[in-house]
Amino acid sequence: MIEATGVSWRYGANPVIDGVSVAARPGRVLGLIGPNGSGKTTLLRLLYGALRSGTGQVMVDGDELSALPSREAARRLAVVVQETGGETALTAAELVLLGRGPHLSTFQRIGRAEHEIAARCLTRVGAAHLGARAFAQLSGGERQRVLIARALAQQATHLLLDEPTNHLDIRYQHEILHLVRNLNTCSIVVLHDLNLAARYCDDLVLLDRGGAVVAGTTEEVLDPEVLEPIYGIGIRRLELDGAIHLLFQPVDQTTDERSAA
Repeated sequence: MIEATGVSWRYGANPVIDGVSVAARPGRVLGLIGPNGSGKTTLLRLLYGALRSGTGQVMVDGDELSALPSREAARRLAVVVQETGGETALTAAELVLLGRGPHLSTFQRIGRAEHEIAARCLTRVGAAHLGARAFAQLSGGERQRVLIARALAQQATHLLLDEPTNHLDIRYQHEILHLVRNLNTCSIVVLHDLNLAARYCDDLVLLDRGGAVVAGTTEEVLDPEVLEPIYGIGIRRLELDGAIHLLFQPVDQTTDERSAA
């Protein structure tokens, strides 16, 4: 479980995250949603320790994140960020093997077991055929799948992802998020696409201007009356076969249609 209480972050004099509290529970996917500039990525960085909040605290399974040794933190938290490190000379398989680092002692050599784990993780994300290729030569979507495979190889109990569907076509967007949902880890994912959030997240935190507007289950948060003033667009919510689907239309068009009715 990851619990953040009253965390904040400023860039200069500008507050980006201001006193936000969130809780991500085991076996569930927590989505961080909100318009551009709402603080989603900054909050995620606070939750895995890339940024240190000046207020509040972040707890991982009851232990304060800032007090965990780096190796122990890496055993608990696997992170997939948007920066792909495309300048590396490593192959895709070698990059995935880096995920085994937290489980090896200082002078322990990578053995057959590590290679097998890396191969399985590449297969799980549909990237087994990329193992021998140079990571720097892969497309954006291919790199994203390899980075997720590296996180899986880490075998951490918590998975944090910043826009994992970025650069992926529709098929792999759904395959990756379906995979995340079925990992049975405590997962936190930043998403722009509200329909993907509706399909694959159990809980959501809606951010705007650095604050948490509302937090709750996906069904509770994806309320058009809550979303429309934040996103500035008309939203209709449909429920088909037990799943939430959101339809969007410009506010002016929505107003005209309501007036006509």
